[in-house]
Amino acid sequence: MTEPLNIGSHDLPVTDELAAFMRTGWADTRRTDVTALPIAPWAAKRRAALASRFPGERLVIPAGTLKVRSNDADYRFRPHSAYAYLTGAGEPDDVLVIEPSGESVLYLRPRSPRGEGQEFYRDRRYGEFWAGRRPDLAEAAELYQVECAHIRDLDLGRDLDRPARVLRGVDPSVDARAPRGGGDAELETFLSEMRLVKDEWELGELQHAVDATARGFEDVVRALPQALAHPRGERYLEGVFGLRARLEGNAIGYESIVASGAHACVLHWIRNDGRLDGNDLLLLDAGVESDTLYTADVTRTFPLSGRFTPAQRQAYELVYEAQSAAIATLRPGARFRDFHLAAMRVISDGLRDWGLLKGSTDELMETGLYRRYTLCSSGHMLGLDVHDCARSRSEVYLDGVLEEGHVLTVEPGLYFQPDDLTLPEELRGMGIRIEDDLTVTADGAVLMSAALPRHPDEIESWMSGLA
Repeated sequence: MTEPLNIGSHDLPVTDELAAFMRTGWADTRRTDVTALPIAPWAAKRRAALASRFPGERLVIPAGTLKVRSNDADYRFRPHSAYAYLTGAGEPDDVLVIEPSGESVLYLRPRSPRGEGQEFYRDRRYGEFWAGRRPDLAEAAELYQVECAHIRDLDLGRDLDRPARVLRGVDPSVDARAPRGGGDAELETFLSEMRLVKDEWELGELQHAVDATARGFEDVVRALPQALAHPRGERYLEGVFGLRARLEGNAIGYESIVASGAHACVLHWIRNDGRLDGNDLLLLDAGVESDTLYTADVTRTFPLSGRFTPAQRQAYELVYEAQSAAIATLRPGARFRDFHLAAMRVISDGLRDWGLLKGSTDELMETGLYRRYTLCSSGHMLGLDVHDCARSRSEVYLDGVLEEGHVLTVEPGLYFQPDDLTLPEELRGMGIRIEDDLTVTADGAVLMSAALPRHPDEIESWMSGLA
């Protein structure tokens, strides 16, 4: 069967003579130097664990599809995290199938032969001359260390007496062809929960992402003089960090938050179109995503002048103390929510001591009045997704306990809205968040982002040293 070509606006008609000419005269460029990806043995263990959880069942995990950005231009493709976790592969439209026997087959779109058809030079989505070279089946099998087959051979309608479990909502064509068997939600949940505890290889990838992120933050501080002079200083700094992310990784792990002044009171400020004022604080929340798609997630808040004002330091120190108290709770067996509660008790005490709130700490924790000034939770799991393992059951995540190998962020903050009349004027329009990435160990937690300073004195010295 000849598949239709994805023809775009740049394509021109092809004569029979040109089509014949394009089929001949090509050198043999099959690769003989392909070696297995470092992730391959780890992915094999994960597939085996998944198969043992659903013995005797067929499991279907799609990579996902290209998404249109505008007209015939697509966004850069990123595979679904569960698919990447189980294969290490990253091409669109591929599908991993784990058979009832436990054996895995990776169905993919291999490189199209030069002597057959017109895809390689006419197909704007998949053609090698348009989108780059894909591995052939032999190369893919060596790279991923799994049996590989052509995607056109994928038959999801067979063995209807034993329907497959499918990770749905990822590839519409897979959803349409695979009969529903009722167990899809359980598969999706397990695919999320099996990523909660990171293996040794994942920890290394995450540390690489965090280290690159630290270098990106240094780049931003060095670029402050130029950014302060630019009418879109926030966007200037966004670009500086984005360059580091592309040079040392795949991309940014999420849209960078570059928020100066009152913009820092908007939790997900990603417009990043503001001018910088040297009297303000800058809140930078950004992370490099590694080539293997593991992301860091770090936030620092620092004075654009290089020195905190008394009011800025007062607010910053409260957030610093809250984060330090939260980090101190991290250990195997501690409840996941403990670190947030520890941070909020410190925040509540501070707000009361400032005269902004009244009542005992216990009363403030019960009424939640402190949340006017700190709106959200203080952290989340981290990994292939910035908010990792989000489909996990509450009892094993949000209401669960920490285990060795969990990687999470701790990120309390204070967000003093510019129009909040309950605040003294010197605090209005000030947003502060400190966020670090940590790995839970046998006897506590390791601060993966320790290369970046946290204490206000260290922040000032760091900025001075980079000037």
